[in-house]
Amino acid sequence: MVETGSRRLGPAEVATGRYCAPRSIARRMLAGAETTSHDAPTAYTRREHHRLLIEAILPDMSEHTVVSHQSAAVLYGTTLWRTPLDQVCVTRNRRGGGRNRPFTKVHGSPVDSAAEVDGLRVTTPARTVLDLALTLPFDAAVVAGDALIGAFGIGTDELDEEVARARCRHGIGQAKQVIAALDGRSRSIGESLSRTMIRRHRLPPPRSQGNVLTPDGRLVGRVDFYYENAGVLCEFDGPTRYGRLLHPGQDPATAIHREQARETYLRALGFEVVRWTWHDIVTDTAARRLRAALSRARANRPDGRVEPAPAPAPRGIRTFSL
Repeated sequence: MVETGSRRLGPAEVATGRYCAPRSIARRMLAGAETTSHDAPTAYTRREHHRLLIEAILPDMSEHTVVSHQSAAVLYGTTLWRTPLDQVCVTRNRRGGGRNRPFTKVHGSPVDSAAEVDGLRVTTPARTVLDLALTLPFDAAVVAGDALIGAFGIGTDELDEEVARARCRHGIGQAKQVIAALDGRSRSIGESLSRTMIRRHRLPPPRSQGNVLTPDGRLVGRVDFYYENAGVLCEFDGPTRYGRLLHPGQDPATAIHREQARETYLRALGFEVVRWTWHDIVTDTAARRLRAALSRARANRPDGRVEPAPAPAPRGIRTFSL
């Protein structure tokens, strides 16, 4: 999980992204008390710190309050990227009347159902996707939305219903674009941002997570993205080339050699293989490589074929009407 972005440091923050704030400390923070790194021996991540704030704030709010937006995403364990976590977000079932407080952001909009997470009332996964699509920047909303629909198996019908209910809410135009761009088969922040990069450069959208097979059906390996008709396979490597393949204690040379051999075999089957890193996403490098590969699409189909990889089983969640 990666959570970054511009924000002010909290009163109990001892370094960027690290906190000392057990539940009692969180309550003191809300009361304006000074805290120091000596208050608790354990350092907390921004996500853990935000959850402590939720647990400290909710008991003092109306029983009809529903945890929402990025606070709901934190409770669901959703991947977040460049998402502010300095305020607990809640929604009340009313039109308008939102307000900002030092540690709380209250939204006012109709809510007719909710889910329960660890005894807390939370917006449903589909509603959370919609709320984040309305309020976060496009890329951050896609990262979180991908994670939510993949984790809970949210279908297009559920999302369409949420969009219809929110048709008069501010930001609905962007929300529709975000939801149209989501792919629950994305497995990382880098893969989600790779797709937004492809979209930004007006390249054809790829399919995600494919198993590459030989003509006789033997599995060669899984790829992050693929254009089967064009014979183009794409891989996101992380910070450095082949970087995602390296695991603690593993010999880098062995891992890289194995992947290079696999890549050579993919090319021998007739596929174009395009790889990119974080740096390539934020520059034009990845888009240029992909555009060139697609322009070289072969008239003849590759000898190998690609099939969608099985999707993980969705998590169950109990929901109820309000």
